[in-house]
Amino acid sequence: MKTYRITAIVVGVLYIIGTVAGILSVVATGNILDASNSPAEISANANQLILGALLVLTMGLTLAMVPVLMYPVLKKHNQVLAMGYVVFRGALETVMPLVLAISWLALVSLSQAYVQTGATDVSAFQASSALLLSIGTTSVPLGEIVFSLGALMLYSVMFQSRLIPRWISGWGLVAVIPYLVAAFVDVLGLTNSESAISSLMFFPMLIQEMVMAVWLIVKGFNTAAIPSESAQTDITRYQFAPQG
Repeated sequence: MKTYRITAIVVGVLYIIGTVAGILSVVATGNILDASNSPAEISANANQLILGALLVLTMGLTLAMVPVLMYPVLKKHNQVLAMGYVVFRGALETVMPLVLAISWLALVSLSQAYVQTGATDVSAFQASSALLLSIGTTSVPLGEIVFSLGALMLYSVMFQSRLIPRWISGWGLVAVIPYLVAAFVDVLGLTNSESAISSLMFFPMLIQEMVMAVWLIVKGFNTAAIPSESAQTDITRYQFAPQG
């Protein structure tokens, strides 16, 4: 069971690192991500955008490791949902931060090229930057939807298995509902992920994941809820034994 204790600690730490990196990426970019900004303004703040892109990549890659580490534990209870969690949050969701970071880095290169060549057609630059930003911002709500579906799979297994206290996993199942609604509203263009309303709807999930992360670091998984290898073998034999 020592392996599961280490896994719980690493997963908790990765959750915290990923969340902090995501928050810092917003702080780092500030008001730079505005299609109306001139090439000179964006070029002058290139380091902030690059830092923001690196933080977004850190968030995406760090959180992508969580489902991989969790899979051996979750599959003992529900292999289908465990694999779905890996696909949604370990693979599909990781694409979104990559797209966002690439769009920011491309914007930096574009602004620097305009400044270095002394181009005067700012309208063309603004059209190009708007396109790059739209690609990035479109990936955000799509990532939020993928995140929500992955979270539903994770907390369904957690609630069923009692790997963590049910008040934490139940909190996750409830918190994902406003999160998913906010994501769909963002996709429809009725608001955006940085609006006050969306932030309020995302907040319960943010707090829940940090509470779960701390719990995993301090307490770990409920080892009594993890079937032994022999028990797993017995269950498998029973399932495939001839009936009659």
